[in-house]
Amino acid sequence: MNPVRLVYMANQIGNFFSTEDPKTAVAMITDHLKKYWDPRMRTEIVAYLDGGGGGLDEPVRQAVLQLSNPIA
Repeated sequence: MNPVRLVYMANQIGNFFSTEDPKTAVAMITDHLKKYWDPRMRTEIVAYLDGGGGGLDEPVRQAVLQLSNPIA
């Protein structure tokens, strides 16, 4: 999938949860990505973050980081 589209979609999810406190928002974004995104999409967004992750809002960046390191 187009990385620009993935970033847009991920940031839209982040915007939805933006009224939550930051820690809760990150957890909710991570949960949403795990539940509703195809594994290939998750792999691509993690690879995008590994390549710099330009354009990802900070809570989304933290959520994707948790996808790449589930222990954190």
